[in-house]
Amino acid sequence: MGEAPPPQEHVLIAIRQDMPKPVELWVRGKFADAEVTVYNAAKSKVPSELFRRATILVTFIDVPEIEDSHNLKLIHTLSAGLDHLVNNPVLKETEIPFTTSSGIHGPPISEWVILNWLVAARNYAVIHEAQKAHKWERDFPWMQKNSDQVGKKVGIFGYGSIGRQIARVSQAMGMTVHAYTASPRPTPESRHDDTYIVPGTGDPEGLIPVSWHHGTDKESVHEFLSLGLDHLVVSVPLTPATTHLLGAEEFAILSKNNKNPFQRPYVTNISRGKVLNQDALIEALNSGVLSGAALDVTDPEPLPSDHPLWDVPNVQISPHISGAGKDYLPRSFDILHVNLGRIKKGLPLLNAYKRGTAY
Repeated sequence: MGEAPPPQEHVLIAIRQDMPKPVELWVRGKFADAEVTVYNAAKSKVPSELFRRATILVTFIDVPEIEDSHNLKLIHTLSAGLDHLVNNPVLKETEIPFTTSSGIHGPPISEWVILNWLVAARNYAVIHEAQKAHKWERDFPWMQKNSDQVGKKVGIFGYGSIGRQIARVSQAMGMTVHAYTASPRPTPESRHDDTYIVPGTGDPEGLIPVSWHHGTDKESVHEFLSLGLDHLVVSVPLTPATTHLLGAEEFAILSKNNKNPFQRPYVTNISRGKVLNQDALIEALNSGVLSGAALDVTDPEPLPSDHPLWDVPNVQISPHISGAGKDYLPRSFDILHVNLGRIKKGLPLLNAYKRGTAY
């Protein structure tokens, strides 16, 4: 008699929304050798028996109690980082591998970033309001107000997968890119991206930046902000060390060293709201220290309807949706599919979470 076939994997997908039917059919086809259960955790709590049966869990925030996790070989999260799970007992007290969806956010978020830069630089809000009013608006001082992006200096504060795709698009538009990382990247090999990469995107070999900078101390951050940047893109994970890392002093340094006589620096935050001192940001925007800001994240979230940030005239706010889109789930499941193959072959996991960090 031959050997018994290996037991079938049970993939439990616990997400807080209804999975679109085309995506569900695609997922079931991609994992045809496994039992797949899709559960909408927004409607009711995931039953313990489902967690206990699962060998693979796909989730954002719904994680079992330790006693219900013993069959799990892998927990794949739909987020790029795990700051929302760092205190979860399964993460803290077990050795179950966690993987993230880092790498899938670059295309949509980079487009969101460029969209906001162009809306601000081309004063598109004026055109849009005129269109709604059926007005042929030519009295606006276009020559004095509009600008393009060619020759601008972009500082990417956190050169991960998202930052690398922003760099790629920025370079294509004629901008120069300066990269900042927490740890040093002195060699070509150290600048490679070893996480998941959407084909045809990013900066896999780390060749786009014209300069690399690093450090976790204030002095290193201030040196980076002194490069004369036109754009500062904040793309670092939220950790105790990065909480309120950028405030009044940093915005002043950024502005003082910018040599553009026509426009102060522009700040874009796609990280977490708490990385910026929001009161200091409001003051910098209102006082002209900064020309504007694009914020997909705020502190707090949701931003209260009476919060003064809404009324700052040169700020653009979206409700933490820059990475959302139809391609999100399929790309995340691509990572899981790769990792199931790696588990079978005994290879290291792609996007494996390192315990003791927040990402």
